[in-house]
Amino acid sequence: MQGATIAFAPSISLPGGSRKYAAVRFSPLPISPSERLRLINAPRLSFSATSSGRKLSPIGCSLKQSSWISEPDPGSLETESDDCVRVQAAAASAGEAGIPNSKSFEDTLVLGTLFVLWFLFNIYFNIYNKQVLKVFHYPLTVTLVQFAFGAVLVTLMWTLNLYKRPKISGAQLAAILPLAVVHTLGNLFTNMSLGKVSVSFTHTIKAMEPFFSVVLSGMFLGESPTLWVVASLVPVVGGVGLASMTEASFDWVGFWSAMASNLTNQSRNVLSKKLMVKKEESLDNITLFSIITIMSFILIAPVALFVEGVKFTPSYLQAAGVNVQDIYTRSLVAALCFHAYQQVSYMILQRVSPVTHSVANCVKRVVVIVTSVLFFRTPVSLINAIGTGIALAGVFIYSRVKRIKPKTD
Repeated sequence: MQGATIAFAPSISLPGGSRKYAAVRFSPLPISPSERLRLINAPRLSFSATSSGRKLSPIGCSLKQSSWISEPDPGSLETESDDCVRVQAAAASAGEAGIPNSKSFEDTLVLGTLFVLWFLFNIYFNIYNKQVLKVFHYPLTVTLVQFAFGAVLVTLMWTLNLYKRPKISGAQLAAILPLAVVHTLGNLFTNMSLGKVSVSFTHTIKAMEPFFSVVLSGMFLGESPTLWVVASLVPVVGGVGLASMTEASFDWVGFWSAMASNLTNQSRNVLSKKLMVKKEESLDNITLFSIITIMSFILIAPVALFVEGVKFTPSYLQAAGVNVQDIYTRSLVAALCFHAYQQVSYMILQRVSPVTHSVANCVKRVVVIVTSVLFFRTPVSLINAIGTGIALAGVFIYSRVKRIKPKTD
């Protein structure tokens, strides 16, 4: 057996201010059996770090002609190596586990922010839109302003490359056209209803959207509803009927406008399933909504100008006794919120399941009804409140049982 001797030759001289450092020489020397026995029996130093719980390697040493001979314990080296491996592996696994957790937290935070924005934009749209329609009784013009503002936002978004501008073929535009028509009518009828009745009553009637969805899906898509779905529609219809009989602001034009809005909005959903499955696979929801917004503006502009004329000029508004700056500001805020809440709605739909989105939409309707009642101080009787609550509870049940599939033999 051979050992290694490290010989330090202290040779330090300072001629002329220079310094000469010690030379280190490594020379393997043979060790006799008696010398090896003496080294083994030499006293060992052992150190332990109690703070870290880790024991350092024992070191055997002997002094021979100004030379140190160290002999690390192989077992202690193996233990130390294992500890290092375990520490590094634990750190690596902790880092890998931290990445998904951080990603999940960020996704949850973004989704929660989108839900809050969706609710806020919807609340502000209904409040400001109602304030405009109370003094400006031209729903076609109001709808035109909202679509015009949305078309400008979409154009800027594409121009500034905030969202990729799609390449649309003629066949795709032909397929989207029916969707744009019913989308335009749906928003027009909603504005007509808001101009005639309270915000809370309009949204109570619009709670009947599941009823129209089931009927139209059965007629045009051949989808048969389950018994659970049919049962959930009973409180929806009954609650809307009860609320309508006791509504203080009831108006037949407002009532049927809201019903027509339900019909057109659900027709849009049915047409999307029937016409867009094969032709629009490359279009995401946000792109499709952007195209529909521009087409809706093009569709409603000539109709609004022909039916209502140019009614949004400062001179006409001043002659009608309307505060020009106030109505312009409220109209622009309502138009911004109108486009924003629908855009955010599609962003949420890309992140959650349709069932979750439907439940959230039900909760959003409740929030809009409550805030509008408080803001406008709408008189609500006990029977009216019970009817509204029953209808909204039915919508919630419908959103939950809609995913139950019928048993197949």
